[in-house]
Amino acid sequence: MRLTILGGGGFRVPLVYRALAGSEVDTLTLYDTDPLRAGVMRSVLDGLPRPADGGGLPRVVVAGSLDEAVRGADFVFSAIRVGGTAGRVADEHIPLSEGLLGQETVGAGGVLYGLRTVPVALRIAERVAELAPHAWVINFTNPAGTVTEAMASVLGSRVIGICDSPVGLVRRAARAAGSDPDTVGYDYVGLNHLGWLRSLTAPDGRDLLPGLLADEAALGSFEEGRLFGAPWLRALGALPNEYLHYYYFRRETLAAVRAAEQTRGAFLDGQQSTFFAEAHRQPERAFALWERTRLEREETYMAESRAASGGWERDTCDLDGGGYDQVALALMRALARDRPARLILNVRNSSGGPGAPLVLPALPADAVVETVCEVDGSGVRPVVSPVPLGPAELGLVLQLKAVERATIEAALFKDREAALRAVALHPLVDSVAAAERVLARAGA
Repeated sequence: MRLTILGGGGFRVPLVYRALAGSEVDTLTLYDTDPLRAGVMRSVLDGLPRPADGGGLPRVVVAGSLDEAVRGADFVFSAIRVGGTAGRVADEHIPLSEGLLGQETVGAGGVLYGLRTVPVALRIAERVAELAPHAWVINFTNPAGTVTEAMASVLGSRVIGICDSPVGLVRRAARAAGSDPDTVGYDYVGLNHLGWLRSLTAPDGRDLLPGLLADEAALGSFEEGRLFGAPWLRALGALPNEYLHYYYFRRETLAAVRAAEQTRGAFLDGQQSTFFAEAHRQPERAFALWERTRLEREETYMAESRAASGGWERDTCDLDGGGYDQVALALMRALARDRPARLILNVRNSSGGPGAPLVLPALPADAVVETVCEVDGSGVRPVVSPVPLGPAELGLVLQLKAVERATIEAALFKDREAALRAVALHPLVDSVAAAERVLARAGA
């Protein structure tokens, strides 16, 4: 079986490769618009320690073009970054100049990133549809909800978006509740980076979430509990995705970002520039350099939100980097081997025809949502929860979906009015005039 990674010079590629040990994938094809980055990643993979159990790793091929990369692929992982880390730096700094939060998936920065990325993602979808019509596309590219919805207009249900935030939340909450993360059930729904864990079910059917919310010490033992604080989590009656910290604690997070020496994007831009330059000069040390850089990257993840919530270090169990790769591989194996799995994915609101139930009835059937799904060889089916979203949560979802759809419209049709709606209607943007200036500075 052949797997292709678009954005093959991306920093997380070795995590995916390591997880492929002993899998049915015999060929991994990498493609990146930057040949130097693809070459460095090839050197990192060559230096990766081989599995102790003797499980084989697939051979690696570096493709010279997009068409070569996707032709005949069984699975395509799309993990591109249009504009590179320099683009992310601009996405953060332009909103900050207007007193707004800018992040690669959140706020005005997320919209700017989406405007750049959607046209490229659609081109990829079209080439996959032409050259590998039976392939499954697994989208890692941020903003994941927006990009997956745009690609689904070409690929339909054969594109699935993934994110490691929801599964990380479930696993941390289960451990805090004293249960095995691999045995709990869960109800999670929303949009990418805007979802809520609303139940956590033990094997005997007990909902563990009320007890966890009542236990202040347990809440203080994991990341989301420390981020949001026990009083707010009890008021919500749910555990929010970590990215909701930008919405619920906007003032504190903005102050922390402004007080930081550099934005997250600037940190990653400098860090990755150093890594790729060193690894290019010393290919024999590429893996060791990558591992050192990866650990530093994980330790500083969401540093501004942690600073805004009192300042604390990430737990050791959250530093291994096993997120996107594990979700993607679990999804791939369920589809390829017909092994049923239950995963939180970004999929269309309805997987059926006319009249099929909707995950979120207030949204159109083709809107991409993030929710619990059942996966097997026949495809992906979202699970419809019997408990509707509350009005406050639904209000945020509706507003963000309007932003996502306006972003897609603006990117597709070069529509300046749609772009203005996308930025100005975002809950983290408090002024139409500021939105206009953000777009002008970004050249959008």
